Amino acid sequence: MAVKGVGQLDREYNGANLRVGIVHARWNAQIIEALVNCSTKKLRTMGVQEKNIIVESVPGSYELPWGSKRLIDRQKTLGEPLDVIISIGTLIKGSTMHFEFIADATTKALMNLQEKVEIPVIFGLLTCMSEEQAMARAGIDPGKTMHNHGEDWGAAAVEMAAKFGPNAF
Repeated sequence: MAVKGVGQLDREYNGANLRVGIVHARWNAQIIEALVNCSTKKLRTMGVQEKNIIVESVPGSYELPWGSKRLIDRQKTLGEPLDVIISIGTLIKGSTMHFEFIADATTKALMNLQEKVEIPVIFGLLTCMSEEQAMARAGIDPGKTMHNHGEDWGAAAVEMAAKFGPNAF
């Protein structure tokens, strides 16, 4: 069963002045679409303006760190820097070691990216043992009402940017 990850927020956060980037993989498109849609919906309910949500795609999860870095750089060059970025992908275990290598490399690269770009990078990478698990965590498991983790990532993005983003101090 998928459980909400963020839990009860410690206070209300207003994202009205935040600029949020979302970089998502295209692999496992149905699952990704549900996660991105739920993330953007949560961002909007927390006050982030539609025009301040910049969404880009990359081929797969392995490309998330590079795509995220390049989006951050591009927005800074345009004079419209981001306050936070959400990197969204889905990895589903197969019969080879590919899953472990991609999950480990992508996780470490996204973690390290925060130090390089000095904005929060929200870890939106599902690492699931089956397609059914991934669908459940995207809230699209047929016949079951499950929680979409994109909601948590949107809430975490606003909280982290409001507390610790470049304009928080």
